[in-house]
Amino acid sequence: MGRLARLLERPRPRLSSLRTTFAVTFAVVTAAVTILVGILSYNSAARLVRVDQQSVFTQVVQDVRNEVRRYDLTPADFASSRPGHELVRPSRTNVQVLGAGGKVVDPGSPALPVTARDRAAAAAAAAGRTVEDKDVVVAGNVYRIATVALGGGRGAVQVAQEFSDTEDLLRALQQRTLILMGAVVVAAGLCGWWLARRITRRLVILTSAAENVARTRRLGVEVPVTGYDEVGRLGRSFDRMLGRLAQSEEDQRRLVQDAGHELRTPLTSLRTNISLLRRIDELPPATREDLVADLTQEARELTDLVNELVDLAAGQSDTEPPQRIDLTDIAEDVAGVARRRSGRDIVVRASGDTTTEGRPGMLQRAVSNLVENAVKFDRDGTAPIEISVTGPARPGTVRVEVLDRGPGIAADDLIRVFDRFYRAADARSLPGSGLGLSIVREVSLAHGGAPFAFRRAGGGSVIGFTVGTDRGRHGGGVTGSGVRGTARDAGQGN
Repeated sequence: MGRLARLLERPRPRLSSLRTTFAVTFAVVTAAVTILVGILSYNSAARLVRVDQQSVFTQVVQDVRNEVRRYDLTPADFASSRPGHELVRPSRTNVQVLGAGGKVVDPGSPALPVTARDRAAAAAAAAGRTVEDKDVVVAGNVYRIATVALGGGRGAVQVAQEFSDTEDLLRALQQRTLILMGAVVVAAGLCGWWLARRITRRLVILTSAAENVARTRRLGVEVPVTGYDEVGRLGRSFDRMLGRLAQSEEDQRRLVQDAGHELRTPLTSLRTNISLLRRIDELPPATREDLVADLTQEARELTDLVNELVDLAAGQSDTEPPQRIDLTDIAEDVAGVARRRSGRDIVVRASGDTTTEGRPGMLQRAVSNLVENAVKFDRDGTAPIEISVTGPARPGTVRVEVLDRGPGIAADDLIRVFDRFYRAADARSLPGSGLGLSIVREVSLAHGGAPFAFRRAGGGSVIGFTVGTDRGRHGGGVTGSGVRGTARDAGQGN
């Protein structure tokens, strides 16, 4: 019973695709319109034909009535053999002349039946009396017959019009209309299928790509979608989304690998020193003091490393809402905090419009890391550390840079110091994890800019980043895992 319930709960396969649905819908709509138009057209044509035939017949009968009322006519006057006979015989009109008592004196072709009503009309005293019979079958054809009295009991004239040919014509028209409607419906179905295939072809590609990602969990799938309509925009957005997801997955993988590598050293040292604690009573007092100092320092460095890893992960997050901010205000706040912590003179210089759309917490963290980097490498300096905010540095960007008079950056380190955990050879004896400027890079990229670093004329270094003035409005996003190229595209790690 449980297995049956599970089978019933399984999603049922789709019986129709969007392409089939579109084609069937197109064909059904076209068929409905075609049938409606065909029925209306046929009814209109049939009505016109029947009305026209009825008008002709009515006019002929009316002409006969007028003649017999105006003149004293005899059956001989309507005989078909008499030259100049009075009645004009239209197409598909049959005339038969009755004499006194209803006797046929000039049969029609074919001969028309004579009923009691027709004989009564032939014997009528009043000229023009008319008797009509509808749907009379004569020689296998359907006629409409009108008998007009000549008056004075002299006889009558029978006028008959054949309607079989008209109905045959209308039936042929009906058959052709049905055939045409069927052809239109089939053509509409084929056209709808072709159009649906053309429209949904790119959607099928997107569906296959999505199913491939779901099946293989591989995000590096290229979506070859072209066009500039809604489907093309959807394809490009889907492709960008996969790229962002793949980049995020790669960043997380690298972060875990790099963090694991960097955490091994302090953890190993901690484990070694902790093992020595078991023999602390056997150690000299000076060694005990050194051991405790090492443990304290290693614990502090490990805490700093974990905090910077958390900051780096937070720097890759898009959860902080963007808002309109002034980078000069952020620089002033960072400078105030740094002055209190380090006791150094930190100067902020600003020029131009330094407002931008961005995430304040991320940008403050980036500026703070730059200042802390400068304080650390210019520990014994006396010249003030400068924070320069310029906007727009070039169209659409604001430039933030921190200038110090420290030892500067070696040329070989310029292209690597923004990498995670990278530390220059002369900086490995200083505290730090090599993540500070990596956070600066991630924040800058997330705001549509780029980090930079170069040697400062007269000694020291200039390290900073740019941000786009409108990228933050759209949420930004880390679009690259590293910045490589010229000296102005890299920096110094702390």
